[in-house]
Amino acid sequence: MKQGVLEGLLFVTGEDGLSLEEISKLLEITSEEALSLLEEYKKSLEDEKRGLKLVFLGNKYKLTTKEEHKSYYELLVDKVVSQTLSQSALETLAIIAYNKSITVGQIDEIRGVSSRDMVRKLLFKGLIDVDGKSDLPGKPMLYKTTDKFLDYFNLSSLDDLPKITIEEKEEMSEEEKDLFISKYKEEK
Repeated sequence: MKQGVLEGLLFVTGEDGLSLEEISKLLEITSEEALSLLEEYKKSLEDEKRGLKLVFLGNKYKLTTKEEHKSYYELLVDKVVSQTLSQSALETLAIIAYNKSITVGQIDEIRGVSSRDMVRKLLFKGLIDVDGKSDLPGKPMLYKTTDKFLDYFNLSSLDDLPKITIEEKEEMSEEEKDLFISKYKEEK
C-alpha cells in the first residue's frame, strides 16, 4: 500500500519531486524504510511494460518518462521547445556553481565582462537564487545555483560537477572544451 501512496505523492509533486525527509515524514516511516521503499519502487518501474522511471535529481526523487519512449512523446508535441543556454550563461552558471556563493562583481572579475544582465536572466529562469548578502563593502547580493540548475544538468548535487585542475584544462582538446557550448545555446 505504501508503494501506491509513494507513487501518488511523486505524481502529484511532478517536477518538484520529494526529498527523502519529506517522504519519510509524509509516510510516517524512517529514512531507512523510505530508502528501501524507493529502491523497491524503482525496481518495479524497470519492467519494460512501465513508461516511467524514478530518478534522483536536485536532491529530490522524481518520476520521469523513459528515454527509450522519447520518439512517441515527441509525436504528441507539435514543436519541441528546447531550453538552451548561451556560452555566457554557461560560463556564469559554472562560476556560480563552482564557487557556491558569489557576488556579481566577483563573477565580472572572473569573466572579464559585465554579468549583471546574465545574472538577471538566470534568476528569471530559476537556475540561480539569492544566497544572502556579502560582507564586502556595499553588502552586495550573493548568488547560488538552485535545485532547478541541478535538474537541468542531470546532477544529484554540486558534488557531481566535473573536477578539473588547471593542468588538465590546458591538456584538453578544443572539442572537449566546447562540449557544453555546442550542446546549449541562448534561449530567446
